[in-house]
Amino acid sequence: MKCPFCGADETAVADTRLNDEGDVVRRRRKCNACDKRFTTYERAEIRLPQVVKKNGLRTEFNRDKLRASLELALRKRPVSIESVDAAVVDIEEMLLAAGEREVGTQQLGELVMRELKKLDKVAYIRFASVYRNFEDVDAFSRAIREVSPSPRKK
Repeated sequence: MKCPFCGADETAVADTRLNDEGDVVRRRRKCNACDKRFTTYERAEIRLPQVVKKNGLRTEFNRDKLRASLELALRKRPVSIESVDAAVVDIEEMLLAAGEREVGTQQLGELVMRELKKLDKVAYIRFASVYRNFEDVDAFSRAIREVSPSPRKK
């Protein structure tokens, strides 16, 4: 690492410590050329993928926009804020686990629908009706049958 004081390339690590949470490494360094000391911090960089819209434009993943979509579908439904938080975290974890640099809005919408289906069937249908852009009543009926329990045969 370059010395921030003199620009020399050779520095030595004098001390290394973890923070209390264990997610940041603090290193005290000493420049071999000018003998000055400085501190560096090392943390994992977690980058969510870029979102590729239908028109091809790319935007940064926006957690707030994801939450707003879930909350809109769940409006006036008996679902706790903690459940919405968990759904947002689950979607982010799925995106990170996929390891892709980009995700299409189609794939992101499917992840949202999967979480909504677990949280609330009415919210799932609300979101699906807009997301899938139902053209007719039959398409809407198929979506409802998808989440409705099948009648038991006698």
